[in-house]
Amino acid sequence: MTKAARTPARSDRTLPPVADTHEVIRVLGARVNNLRDVSVELPKRRLTVFTGVSGSGKSSLVFGTIAAESQRLINETYSAFVQGFMPTLARPEVDVLEGLTTAISVDQQRMGSDPRSTVGTATDANAMLRILFSRLGSPHIGSPQAFSFNVASISGAGAVSVERAGRTIKERRSFSITGGMCPRCEGRGAVNDIDLTQLYDDTRSLREGPFTIPGYSMDGWFGRIFIGSGFFDPDKPIKKYNKRELNDLLYKEPTKIKVEGINLTYEGLIPKIQKSMLSKDVDAMQPHIRAFVERAVTFTICPECDGTRLSETARSSKIEGISIADACAMQISDLADWVRGLDEPSVGPLLESLRETLDSFVEIGLGYLSLNRPSGTLSGGEAQRTKMIRHLGSALTDITYVFDEPTIGLHPHDIERMNSLLLRLRDKGNTVLVVEHKPETIAIADHIVDLGPGAGAAGGTICFQGTLEELRASDTVTGRHLDDRAGVKASVRTPTGALEIRGATANNLRKVDVDIPLGVLVVITGVAGSGKSSLVHGSIPAGAGVVSVDQGAIRGSRRSNPATYTGLLEPIRKAFARANSVKPALFSANSEGACPACNGAGVIYTDLAMMAGVATTCEECEGKRYQAAVLDYHLGGRDISEVLAMSVAQAEEFFGEGEARIPAAQKILRHLADVGLGYLRLGQPLTTLSGGERQRLKLATHMGDKGGIYVLDEPTTGLHLADVEQLLALLDRLVEAGKSVIVVEHHQAVMAHADWIVDLGPGAGHDGGAIVFEGTPADLVAARSTLTGQHLATYVGS
Repeated sequence: MTKAARTPARSDRTLPPVADTHEVIRVLGARVNNLRDVSVELPKRRLTVFTGVSGSGKSSLVFGTIAAESQRLINETYSAFVQGFMPTLARPEVDVLEGLTTAISVDQQRMGSDPRSTVGTATDANAMLRILFSRLGSPHIGSPQAFSFNVASISGAGAVSVERAGRTIKERRSFSITGGMCPRCEGRGAVNDIDLTQLYDDTRSLREGPFTIPGYSMDGWFGRIFIGSGFFDPDKPIKKYNKRELNDLLYKEPTKIKVEGINLTYEGLIPKIQKSMLSKDVDAMQPHIRAFVERAVTFTICPECDGTRLSETARSSKIEGISIADACAMQISDLADWVRGLDEPSVGPLLESLRETLDSFVEIGLGYLSLNRPSGTLSGGEAQRTKMIRHLGSALTDITYVFDEPTIGLHPHDIERMNSLLLRLRDKGNTVLVVEHKPETIAIADHIVDLGPGAGAAGGTICFQGTLEELRASDTVTGRHLDDRAGVKASVRTPTGALEIRGATANNLRKVDVDIPLGVLVVITGVAGSGKSSLVHGSIPAGAGVVSVDQGAIRGSRRSNPATYTGLLEPIRKAFARANSVKPALFSANSEGACPACNGAGVIYTDLAMMAGVATTCEECEGKRYQAAVLDYHLGGRDISEVLAMSVAQAEEFFGEGEARIPAAQKILRHLADVGLGYLRLGQPLTTLSGGERQRLKLATHMGDKGGIYVLDEPTTGLHLADVEQLLALLDRLVEAGKSVIVVEHHQAVMAHADWIVDLGPGAGHDGGAIVFEGTPADLVAARSTLTGQHLATYVGS
């Protein structure tokens, strides 16, 4: 072979290696939710921001397509046995997905509301602290589990049989586990006392149905168990029970009994209620059960552990005078300083790791939290940033990080810090995909993808791809509104009264006295952790006349939809029943009218164990969810499935005139249209709604509530710049209708539009909790005396 033949041509040598040519993530033909055959190429190792109105398909593309397929492919690398224990994911509806890297999703989902879950347990900081105290704590009390409030102390002894050399030998064995759980509250930090008068009417006998507990009817199996147990005379009033009978009724341990030839378990009322209701988070309960618990149960701080959840032994072991309970109660920024002051080479690597974790909290703007804060009380933004912590110091590169509005709940001052974190992740060689509405974060993007043009069925297409300057010059909704700036009001409304708050001390508030004007639009603002929610939710009495719309997640299965959630279906079902002289229950897909083949789901789910389940449209009802006979009944020429297929705007017109006129339904539909949800289908599953849509759906359900004071917690969450204008118009309409509107908000457009601003601070945690400004937006801009004032002045161009 000649030298010329052995040496490649010069032009060939200048080509990059094939491995370096995979510079984009290619998506072809994505059809998840409302996406309409979307095709897009996203540059790797760059920061790409996805914009568009709420409901345009951003999350469907980023989370439902790219992140979901990456996660599914990773899961497939595990054995079938391991996959059986993992969540099963179906392949997204997409033709081609190329160039994917390992995706880490950091979404807005609230962290588990388990009463035992805290910020410390959710981030591994507690695990490291427990090891630290087990090594350095004095006196030494045991292993790390001796400092865990989730491990109970147990000891026991007895004989065990051991097979040795073909003979059975009995040996005496004993064991002991030292846990840190407080025995009084079982590691919950709170104890409950049950008011027995709220459980039953003691003038009645079992046959007369004495119980006032939700679901405890004497007509079903529950009644059969109590009456058939043989422990009581079923015709004897409870007030005439002797001591043993009353103890059996209330406290008897689970006991096997036989009723009507069937083996069953009898258990007293108190342990039964504790297992079925009191072991759950109160906020996660159904409304009627929550009402019963709030009526019958009083929760107080555990007197034995003083709310620390830990046993006296666990609290007795200290490092430099600090117990693990003291450490977990500290503000994280203070705890980081304390850990930095420990110098013990024997646990050097542990201290270094713990310092990095705590410093990450401070760096990400969560230094005001404490490790013993229940994770269920974190806002969506705080939960998302808490999840970010484990990724900040990661040595992994070429990862795709996916964020869902990471600036939620952040003051403009904190957004700058979040932007620098996103850029740091990118600069380590990662691909960062961010769904975002805030102009400050859109401005740092290397690449922008704008979806739309509208929401729901009117969205699902790519309207624009390119740089920030190109977006500004484009004629898309985002491009037109990108530089929108609300001006400060020339004149403000005059208050009609004042809501007095005196000596507020909830959480970090420092004996705050403030008069909140009524009859006007009031904005409560301040940096994250300054005490805004503590002032509004902890100090304003939630009694008569106060309607509170918080950021709590909407709970709903795939059977729930806007019609069922808002109560709209009730008057519609009754109108169908009247028009056709039949029962209203026939017009519920969750009741008598359900298709028998799919039980009203519209689809049939086939479970394939560790493989993704398959959902196929029901052949009998063709996805309409109702029996064929029910669809023969009409109202205004439409059957119930056609009504549920209508959009809010179409339904408002349909129920506004003629035979189908239903004033009650039209009122609810008008509220949905007022909050900008006119495009939603009445029967669209709640699980397909975006975060912004769910927030506005909740707001719409409360708009009809009878109340003079509306308290809204960050209503701009998930809203596009164009939607904020509509929200401001809605807030104005509420005030003009005679309502008082109090809004906890960081968005400068809402601040500028307010009649009165209360600014808390100056910092977060114990550096906050004080009123740093009260007055009109114009006064705040003129004074520039606070962080909020400085950012608002920059925003309005003063």
